[in-house]
Amino acid sequence: MDEDAGALPNKQDFSEWYNELLWRAEIMDVRYPVKGLYVWFPYGFAIRKFVYQRLHELLDRDHKETLFPLLIPEQEFLKEAEHIKGFEDEVYWVTHGGTTPLDVKLALRPTSETAIYPMFALWVRSHADLPIKVYQVVNTFRYETKQTRPMIRAREITSFMESHTVHATWDEAEAQVESEIALTCEFYQNLCIPIIISKRPDWDKFPGADYTIAVDTIMPNGKTLQIGTVHHLGDHFSRTFSIQYEDKNGEQKVAYQTCYGISERCIAALISVHGDDKGLILPPAVATLQAVIVPITIGNRHDDVILAAEKLKMELETAGFRVKLDARDLRPGAKYYWWELRGVPLRLELGPRDLDAGKAMAVKRSGGRTTISLATASDDVSQVLSEITDAIRAKAEETTKLHLSTANSIDALNSALNEGNVAVVHWCRERGCGDAIEDKANSSLLGTEVRSDYIEATDGPCIICGKLGKATLVGRTY
Repeated sequence: MDEDAGALPNKQDFSEWYNELLWRAEIMDVRYPVKGLYVWFPYGFAIRKFVYQRLHELLDRDHKETLFPLLIPEQEFLKEAEHIKGFEDEVYWVTHGGTTPLDVKLALRPTSETAIYPMFALWVRSHADLPIKVYQVVNTFRYETKQTRPMIRAREITSFMESHTVHATWDEAEAQVESEIALTCEFYQNLCIPIIISKRPDWDKFPGADYTIAVDTIMPNGKTLQIGTVHHLGDHFSRTFSIQYEDKNGEQKVAYQTCYGISERCIAALISVHGDDKGLILPPAVATLQAVIVPITIGNRHDDVILAAEKLKMELETAGFRVKLDARDLRPGAKYYWWELRGVPLRLELGPRDLDAGKAMAVKRSGGRTTISLATASDDVSQVLSEITDAIRAKAEETTKLHLSTANSIDALNSALNEGNVAVVHWCRERGCGDAIEDKANSSLLGTEVRSDYIEATDGPCIICGKLGKATLVGRTY
């Protein structure tokens, strides 16, 4: 890529901008010859590495990482009727081994409850075995029939983190749900992505769950993207798969469970929420490169500048920063374009005048520029990266606030949604009124018990029937 490659589409045309950016910035290649399957470019996969490294660090506090098989025997998959009903149209089946028909069909996991829980039944014997808290990061497969889109709606989810826990009581499982919500908030705080948490209506909860808590973010076009879910499973799966334990009194008790998931949609949100017309904007914590040094070599000072740039790179790397020296034989403008497109948070420009002044020009991908002292480079870069993080987060939060509105009638709700907003309405929590809201506004009723720094969740009259209702999030979704 060089500066002659042409500008990206305007971000206001979000769909075209997103697809073009994935290609130009070398995140994903969509040309794989199976619909809904995509290939990570090395640069995109490196971003994935740092994002999931943060997720691993958070989960490893009180979960243990594991790995279960991809293939699930049909008899295990079909045990939980309500769960399977939610996935039956999305399952890929393996029916042959080579040319030999299999005695038992094998499902490619759409999610892993029916792979993991038969093993939990073998692992759990006594109250001393509880709680169990495990997670894995795996690929899952779903025959997606809607329009596919890389990382947002795919037939192979390449990076699905799912945690599964087992507890002695319903209340202990509920405490685990709250713990995982807090973990999710911390994760997205690190990514500078504003989120809204709500309890999904019963008809939209995870199949087989007592309830589902979902995490949504607002995309640039005003649609919501679900980027995390936590499910209290009660004892439904435990009864189906005979996950029981002997309590302190010698009695057999059924266990209670939770499951929790975050997919590569978190990276889709990272790209979409922060990026601009120039390309990616990556928070320093998850940027593949946190700074790039661009030497400006003029005349007979070439060697001096390169030597100083190499010294600066070494000092920053020693301090723990991810840094690259771009000494390619390209015009400075081409290099600027290259690294802006790829979202590197900080560009350090070093020319003869800068060298004489003992400084380097620091250009922030989040906007603005300053200088750093070569004598205190690591401290100065640390400070500038912190400023960049704050600026990225503040801009994302401000954009989220601009996309939120309240609506006291269906007409007001339609106006809000048509303007690219997500709305808070009052809903009595009756299914009939919920269906009416979705039908009349061509939208999705996302949930109640809304938790957000950007919404004041108060009670009020249902916009359909007028009965007392709860604050409810409504949007158009992916």
